[in-house]
Amino acid sequence: MRNIDRFRGCLLGGAIGDALGYPVEFMSLDEIRRKYGKNGLTDYVLSDGFARISDDTQMTLFTATGLLLGATRASIRGISGPPSSYIQLSYKDWYRTQMEEYPLSGPHFSWLDDVPELFSRRAPGNTCLSTLAKEEQGTIENPINNSKGCGGVMRVAPIGLYFGGKVHISLKEVDTIGAEAAALTHGHPLGYIPAAGLVHMIYLLSYEDAFIKSAAIQMLNTMQVLFKNNQYIDDFTTIIEKAIRLADKAKIDDADAVSEIGQGWVAEEALAIAIYSAMRYQDDFGKAIITAVNHDGDSDSTGSLTGNILGAKLGLSVIPERFLACLELKDIITEIADDLFHDCQISSYDPENPEWEAKYFQNRRYSREAGR
Repeated sequence: MRNIDRFRGCLLGGAIGDALGYPVEFMSLDEIRRKYGKNGLTDYVLSDGFARISDDTQMTLFTATGLLLGATRASIRGISGPPSSYIQLSYKDWYRTQMEEYPLSGPHFSWLDDVPELFSRRAPGNTCLSTLAKEEQGTIENPINNSKGCGGVMRVAPIGLYFGGKVHISLKEVDTIGAEAAALTHGHPLGYIPAAGLVHMIYLLSYEDAFIKSAAIQMLNTMQVLFKNNQYIDDFTTIIEKAIRLADKAKIDDADAVSEIGQGWVAEEALAIAIYSAMRYQDDFGKAIITAVNHDGDSDSTGSLTGNILGAKLGLSVIPERFLACLELKDIITEIADDLFHDCQISSYDPENPEWEAKYFQNRRYSREAGR
């Protein structure tokens, strides 16, 4: 059953892990420990009173508006393109927030372009920027590059949330949408297979109430079928199985385990580190994301994925308030989670919802104070 608390938990949890790891993204574990103590980073590093999100959360939010843009077009007009086409339009808007000044001139497709804070550059990935600058759209069949960086997987959690429980689409089809969304910018199979894997797990955890280990195993089994002819599926299988095996060990140092998995700069390592952290501390959100960010690699992305996974499983209600109180754009993230949960609120037969029409048809931020 769809559960709004888990929708909120997934997106806010991802943002929390992102904001925790962002200040140490380019630091080694030794550097982190020298600066923050022997236990590493255990709480936010605030900037002007806020825990700042990075491009990981920014692009996650734009993924969500792309999904809802497509759903609204389909509801009003009775026809639409594939989800990836609308996600691409939203990503192009995110690209403009990184390259242009607020406010944007001319048409745009995501109401998030009306949020000034999203114009902040938070170490955006070079692969995402360079591919979105091009006219062509990357696909699985026609890859735009050979990148397997984690920029494809770190942004697709809304796809697993949104399609949970929809009877017109199978879970394998949902997984494929996740892969297609990653392939827009990351053309290597290990750039988009982990994205399909994350989407699969988020679907199971948020909708079917699975355990993290069982969700990971079911995900892996499905990926082996979905990508059975891909030469890299064995590499993906090996690293995910390693993460599961390490998480099951009774006594193991977390830093050693994460180091054995990798650094998270590439997508399969980032997902594997997240699975390890979430499995290891499946009842302790704080401990899980702290584990996920204290290593030599891409701390904000591994923190974000861990927060997505555990937030989808546990829900917002179990996330400690100390992680929510000063989170940047908390209200916007909650609004997006709620929109994903409630889905399109207008149709050609029932067009009376000014807020939804403004956001997902007119592509502008709705002002409740002004009633528009």
